[in-house]
Amino acid sequence: MLEKIKSGDIMEMKENINIEFKREFTTELKKEVVAFANTNEGTIYIGIDDFGNVIGIENADEILNQVVLSIRNSIKPDITMYCNSKIEKIENKDVIVIKVQRGTLRPYYIADKGLKPSGVYVRQGSSSVPASEENIRQMIKETDGDSYERLRSLNQNLTFDYAEKIFKGNNLSFGLSQKQTLGLIGEDNLYTNLALLLSEQCNHTLKVAVFEGIEKNIFKDRKEFKGSLLKQVTEAFEFINLLNKTEASFEGLIRKDERDYPVEAIREALLNAVIHREYSFSGSTLINIYEDRIEFVSLGGIISGLSLDSIMLGVSQSRNEKLANIFYRLHLIEAYGTGIRKIFTNYERYNMKPTIKAEVGAFQVVLPNIHYKKIEEKLLVDNSFNKNIEKNTTEIKPLYTDILNFVTDKNGATRKEIEEYINFSQTRVITLLKEMLELNLIRKEKDKIDRRSYKYYKK
Repeated sequence: MLEKIKSGDIMEMKENINIEFKREFTTELKKEVVAFANTNEGTIYIGIDDFGNVIGIENADEILNQVVLSIRNSIKPDITMYCNSKIEKIENKDVIVIKVQRGTLRPYYIADKGLKPSGVYVRQGSSSVPASEENIRQMIKETDGDSYERLRSLNQNLTFDYAEKIFKGNNLSFGLSQKQTLGLIGEDNLYTNLALLLSEQCNHTLKVAVFEGIEKNIFKDRKEFKGSLLKQVTEAFEFINLLNKTEASFEGLIRKDERDYPVEAIREALLNAVIHREYSFSGSTLINIYEDRIEFVSLGGIISGLSLDSIMLGVSQSRNEKLANIFYRLHLIEAYGTGIRKIFTNYERYNMKPTIKAEVGAFQVVLPNIHYKKIEEKLLVDNSFNKNIEKNTTEIKPLYTDILNFVTDKNGATRKEIEEYINFSQTRVITLLKEMLELNLIRKEKDKIDRRSYKYYKK
């Protein structure tokens, strides 16, 4: 706390990391206050120029009031409890002295600029400079902890049109108090990252890629889903389900339709990928669809302390507890720790099972296509049929040539003459002649002498 300051003391001081001189009060003052609050404590003198000359200010009481109002209304979170402003006499002139302590809710920022470099300042030497985005994230993490969903969102201009529609559809309110209770708004009345995830401004996306065959070589289709996570989940599920083909079988007279993938298994794998991923990573949630499987890949891996075995036993430790709670309230999930087991339960009556892979930084659930072996068998039958056709065609081609040579030499021949020449049955020759007509190798005309019979000529 500063009391009376001697003229000599001021002359010996220079602007540095903890001291800032201002000739007069301007709106730039809030930038200096923010910088000191975000870095280390500092003192601002209004009425002293950059060279340390005491200029003084007129109407000091009025200016002091403007200073207090500016700090209170222009800076978020509230920094007033860490600021002390008063009028001091230096060289018999009025100088306003503002003592700013390092705040506990960093990063502080200029309200109309937001949590971005243009609104967040730090002290470097004798200057106040914009903080980098990485510096801003680090301050948020130091203040709010490691939980991504609890951290303050860098974007405070959020809209919730889709979320409001979903809450309304479930007869749930989605007003200010509900946002605070659910964790979308923190104690500082700022939006959290949880709010960002549910907003139209969500910067995380979900990508679905459809491949031809069972390798990642040829794309058949791809789609990226954006916006609120609630919207992404809904639209991605609809898209995947459109590709989930139905195969019909019969038990007696009863027709039985069955999808390539159990619908509930798709649903649970999709929700698991979205709810439990690590959102501090910037990559997209990935879904790859092949002819024999669907892969759901989410970022983050298994939470420390858990294993694949414990997950299979139903042990639940959500990385995003508040996000999971919202999905639970919206009846999108039934209970924590049941999703993976439900996926496997849906495959119990089949001779193939889902697989789970966990790597550092990634988690993958793979659903097998329950009809893929039948598809392979059908392809084998089709290939066998085609090979037989090719084989038969190869055998028949020399006969075509023999017949063509014969009808050419004779300048036309009847069916009976062709039968006698190649020594084949009537039925076989009729078939051969029909094939050659369809292939446009020969033409058929009435015999000019015997109008009741036909002759075949090379075309």
